[in-house]
Amino acid sequence: MKLTEMKQILTSGQIQLTKSLGQNFLHDQNQLRRIVAAAELTPADRVLEIGPGLGPLTELLLEKAGSVLAIEKDRRLADFLKKHFATAPNLELRCDDALDYLRREPRDWSDWKLVANLPYSVASPLLVELAGLPGCPSRVVVALQLEVARRLVARADDADYGLLSLLVQLRYEPQGHFKISADCFFPPPDVESACVVLKRREPSLLPDELRPTFTRLVKLSFSQRRKMMMKLLKQDWPADKLGAAFEQLGLSPQIRAEKVSLEQFVQLTKILEAGRKA
Repeated sequence: MKLTEMKQILTSGQIQLTKSLGQNFLHDQNQLRRIVAAAELTPADRVLEIGPGLGPLTELLLEKAGSVLAIEKDRRLADFLKKHFATAPNLELRCDDALDYLRREPRDWSDWKLVANLPYSVASPLLVELAGLPGCPSRVVVALQLEVARRLVARADDADYGLLSLLVQLRYEPQGHFKISADCFFPPPDVESACVVLKRREPSLLPDELRPTFTRLVKLSFSQRRKMMMKLLKQDWPADKLGAAFEQLGLSPQIRAEKVSLEQFVQLTKILEAGRKA
């Protein structure tokens, strides 16, 4: 779908795009093909697409994957997609809020891939939600705001490292990202964009039962970035347990969360949980 066709569809359907929904449609065919290539799709794959818009990425996904579940919040766009892909047997279309859908209808996504140009307004909570599921997608290839992309791939001591980095990277290993120019979208967004590729970790770094402890640990640690991490964690753990755990990991009592790696947070989770049960 070329830009001229996209504009014509919007005009003829009298569809006024809604900025609050983050409706910036990726139309550049080269970038769309790069996204699909990064997904490494086969005819056996099932793909979840969130925010298909007018369906330029959907078209390519339907060619490569066995089936596609597309979730579109905007009823006007969902009605267009229903007509446009009326003869596509491998497409299931839902008109729904994707975040609400994921929370309302839990399922095992472990043999699915998420491939999407995510609405900027909900990209972060959607990825955190999926990463927190016991059965999360095996691969994630998403276009989103460059600022968010940098946070997703950041490591300890990077300026962009923080809560989002840890909650997603616990389940996913970043495989890289590439920038996408604003003029590849319609309308062009006011921010820079990028495509991020994430691969599910096999095996998981933590068993399912320890993930709530990890989540609480990192949320507390980053609740006030300028404060020493140990002081923040005393809200939930005794000082002596924290001191022993930090010493075991070689962490300074004065360390801030931004200096602590994912692997160290994982080990700290295991130590503190074992101490709680002792």
